[in-house]
Order: sequence, then C-alpha cells, then structure tokens
Amino acid sequence: MNKFNYIQPKTMNETSNLLKKNSESAIAFAGGTDVLGLIKNSILLPKDVVNLKSLKGLAEIKYVPGREMQIGALVTLAEIADHPVIKEKFTVLAQAAHDVASPQFRNVATLGGNICQRPRCMYFRKESVHCLRKGGDICYAYNGFNKYHCIIGGGPCYIVHPSDTAVALLALNAKVSIYSQGKTRIIPIKDFFVLPDVDFKKENILTAGEIVEKIIIPEQPAGSRSGYVKFMEREVWDFAIVSVAAVLNKSQNKINNVKLAFGGVAPIPWNSNDIDSAFKGIDSSEESLKKVSDNLFSKADILEMNAYKIPLVRNLTKRLLMNL
Repeated sequence: MNKFNYIQPKTMNETSNLLKKNSESAIAFAGGTDVLGLIKNSILLPKDVVNLKSLKGLAEIKYVPGREMQIGALVTLAEIADHPVIKEKFTVLAQAAHDVASPQFRNVATLGGNICQRPRCMYFRKESVHCLRKGGDICYAYNGFNKYHCIIGGGPCYIVHPSDTAVALLALNAKVSIYSQGKTRIIPIKDFFVLPDVDFKKENILTAGEIVEKIIIPEQPAGSRSGYVKFMEREVWDFAIVSVAAVLNKSQNKINNVKLAFGGVAPIPWNSNDIDSAFKGIDSSEESLKKVSDNLFSKADILEMNAYKIPLVRNLTKRLLMNL
C-alpha cells in the first residue's frame, strides 16, 4: 500500500474544495469497505485520503410523514436495515441493506459508499491487468471469464454494478442530493449511474469536488408493497449474481402498477419501462406472472458463460411478485 496523507476536514465546503483542488490525487473515505481494498490492490494510488465521517448532518435519517424519507450518505447499512420506518414503509431498501455482506461490514459500510462502489470484475480488481476501465485498450471479460458479467447494457466494458441498495433505491424512485463548493443539486437516481458507452472509466456522474450528501425517497402510494430478492453463489459475504427489487400496487387480484429494478444484469442498476408496463393490469396469479416473466430479457446480449442469468432473473422476478 502506498503512503498517503489522512485528512479530516471539518466542513462540507472544505471537503469539497480539497477533493476539487487535488482531483488527481485525493479520494473521499467513508466506511472504507471498498476504498481500502482498492488502495491495497493498487487500483487507487491516492496521495490524500479525505475522511468524511466528521462532517455533520451526513449520518442522519429524517422521515417527513406523507412526503419523503431522507437518509444521509454516512448512515450505515446496519442502521438502514434495522430502522423501523424504513422496514415498514420502504421495505425493499431495508431488505437490500440487510443482504449486503456480513454484519461486520454492514456496521461500517455507508449508503453513499454502497451506491458509489467500484466494479467487482476480477480483471478490474487484479493489479497486473490493465483493462479498459483502468485506461487500457480491451475489456478482457468479453472473450475471457465472463460468468458474472452483464447480459444487457454492456459494451465496450461488461461489468455489472455491485450495489444492492442502488437497485432498491431505483425501484423506489429515489433522488440523490449532491454537494459541491456551496451548491447542491438533486437528481433522480436513474440519472446518477453511467453506462460504459457513455464513459467506460466511470460508474456515476460525480465530478471532482462533488460529494453525495443524502438520498431522498418519496413517500410511496398508499397500499404499496415492496421487496428485494438476491441470488448469490454463497449465502453470506457475496455479491448478487442476480437481484430483483419491486414496488407493487394492486387492487384485489390485479396489479395496478409495478416498478422493477434489477442487479447483476447490467453495468448500472437496471430498469425498463417496457418490463414495468408488461405487468401492469394483469392478474396476480402464478400463471399470469409466469407468462410475463418468461419473456423478460428476451433480447439480452449474453456472453459465453452467462446465459444462465436469463432464467434466473425470470424466476426471481416471478417469485418476488408472487410473494408481494
């Protein structure tokens, strides 16, 4: 691990200015569950590690009944998983946070860090491999070991986004509040992530000096139900092979509306208006749900080793909607 300066700014503006001024050499540090691994593997070689944990207001949860839930970027995943209002009204997020790694990780990992984490691609994480995302000329996964890579939205890089909470937040139509040098902008979370064909070196829209301040989740319609399901190769300490988040509203046996989001299938948390529309208005019987689910991702761009993800995502979607 290279030597670096550990800086502890006192204010958001000081933090933003540090990250802006030293954009080529400074990195923000929250829970550290991802950043420390990136530094140890020499993927990042920062001269300055800027600690965010002393900043006031970023570790608060605030619920405004009938309006919204605000969750600071430094709130831990354990706090989210155990929060009574989140568990009751935004169940999908509580479940997604609970499914991240182990209790030890959830006690230190933050919401902001979880949605901003870097890809877990074995080629990206290997120090000796100079892949496309690290400034090289080729995505080695395309013709290499691609069992865990994307089936949609790929090219020229074929990563999948590793965040569980981002998938849940997409289903909840959340927004991201971003701070930079005294100014704040709020954007839909669907616009926060970046596909490789837009910029294959980045996973999100953050620029130098910008800091995720909080997540804002609108109050869900009365009667809504939500849930999250995740398939892993191992039961613990693992990232999603495929995950599905859903927010559903139904009357008697008919689905009025559903918002679905998928993890493990694309370089960003994935949503499709066409998929949501396909479930709208159908009855919630197993037969009807299976009929629609069996057509999901029919136009997927599979790689040599990951075609198994298609039946997996179809079955998980059907199972989740039946449970809801």
